[in-house]
Amino acid sequence: TYYEFGTAADRWDRAQMFFEAKEYVTAARILGGLVEEAPEQVAPRLLLARSYYHSARLGPAEEALRAVLEIDPVESYARLMLGRTLERQGRRTEAATQLRMAAALEGDFGPGDGGL
Repeated sequence: TYYEFGTAADRWDRAQMFFEAKEYVTAARILGGLVEEAPEQVAPRLLLARSYYHSARLGPAEEALRAVLEIDPVESYARLMLGRTLERQGRRTEAATQLRMAAALEGDFGPGDGGL
């Protein structure tokens, strides 16, 4: 089908195009195949998680973000997104932990950090 047609690079470009056009379900459909082919790559997983998040598929978004963090535990954007995803699910305590870790990874220690 159209979604699986072409090289991985073609499909990556196509997925980004659909994401930028706010066609998140279509982007996720393409990205799912890319993630299966190259499970070790962070970028397709992260864009897949974002596609799920923006299409309000929070369970799959959480799963994709946790997979990203298994590969790269210091991926601050994935931590931030996981925190936001957990917030949208009403899991505020878990969300706060992820949001604090994301801030720390970005070097934002909040008020009184002494410029460290």
